[in-house]
Amino acid sequence: MASSSVTPRTLDLPIRRARVELVPETRGFRSVDGWLLVVIAAICAFGLVMVYSASEVLAYQTTGNPSYFFERQLVFLGVGATALLVLARVDYHRLLRWARPLALLCVILLVLVLVPHIGEESNGSRRWFAAGPFSLQPSALAMVVAIVVLARWLSERNALVRSWRGVRDYSIVLAIPIGLILLEKDLGSAIIVAAVGLLLLFLGGARKLHLAVMVGLGGAVCWGAILMEPYRLSRLTCIGQPLTNDPLNACWQGVQALYGLGSGGISGVGLGNSIQKYSWLPEAHTDFIFAIIGEELGLIGTVAVLLAFTFLAWRGIRAALRAPDSFGFLLAGGITAWICIQAFINIAAVTVLIPTTGIPLPFISYGGSSLVVNLMAVGILCNVSAQGRRQGTMRRANVDRRGRDRGTPDAGSGGRRRVARL
Repeated sequence: MASSSVTPRTLDLPIRRARVELVPETRGFRSVDGWLLVVIAAICAFGLVMVYSASEVLAYQTTGNPSYFFERQLVFLGVGATALLVLARVDYHRLLRWARPLALLCVILLVLVLVPHIGEESNGSRRWFAAGPFSLQPSALAMVVAIVVLARWLSERNALVRSWRGVRDYSIVLAIPIGLILLEKDLGSAIIVAAVGLLLLFLGGARKLHLAVMVGLGGAVCWGAILMEPYRLSRLTCIGQPLTNDPLNACWQGVQALYGLGSGGISGVGLGNSIQKYSWLPEAHTDFIFAIIGEELGLIGTVAVLLAFTFLAWRGIRAALRAPDSFGFLLAGGITAWICIQAFINIAAVTVLIPTTGIPLPFISYGGSSLVVNLMAVGILCNVSAQGRRQGTMRRANVDRRGRDRGTPDAGSGGRRRVARL
């Protein structure tokens, strides 16, 4: 039975039946977007090289082992790659059942990290759990969990998103992780969660007026958070003029980052030959690794990084547009937006276009929590892409066999046709 006017709720039954039939075929890697895996592998490999180059001096000074941070990053990469491969084989629809338990776990972790003697305090902030030489940053996990929860919320409510009531309820859900992350004094991560949440609301079909109100409220909250901490306000004065506005204090990192980028020129001073990593540029192997890339590899290296993230964005958007259903569409769109927004914020902070935020460059900066969670998200994106590609292949084969389009096993796939077969 087929109908082009049935409501989304009536599509639940055929969607579930089709999904059960497709799971065995999507567990392999034949349908995974190979170009997506290639660009991720290339960025991660490049990140390993740059982590070693940017951290060798600091590692030798603090541990006596110049490859200390490189070795740890290699372990993190192995864990993240394993998680990517596992999640690429797991049907992303299973996340619908895991969304609430994951959200509860994430909230518990975000609360516990604020408790003295449980959360690790560094530079006046409590953002990490420390376990020997390793640490876990709950806000990194909160990023991907928030995308899963918000994508499920939007895909289940449909038309409610276009009402004030729906936007109000969505705002409450979104405010929980943002508020807890702000309590950790991690404004950068809170801004990313808010930006991705707003983009998901847009993709979910919210009205422009509602989006404008949300942007206004978000801007007001952000400005209030800046006023509450004097150091955040002082960083605003560094935008565009770090050399004249407190270059020896609040703007020190921005000044040294610009020195590094400027001295690199077109082709750079050579891999491993950075001067800024000799204790001139703080956090050279983490938040400001893009400056070391510019110094050692020049404009060519920085443009290559930008092109790699642009290519990643294209493959992610392509996967979202080909997703079999609205949940997959929102999930892929949210993950792609998160990675690209975070990369943009990091690069903008290094080039002093915005204040320093403490946000790492995805897949490149040193950091176990960030790298592992980013690769987990890419695994989910790969599964959405694989199912979309499989649906497209089945549709084309069906047209070839029958001589005309006989519908798809999953209503709403590909061209978003509202046709289902029982």
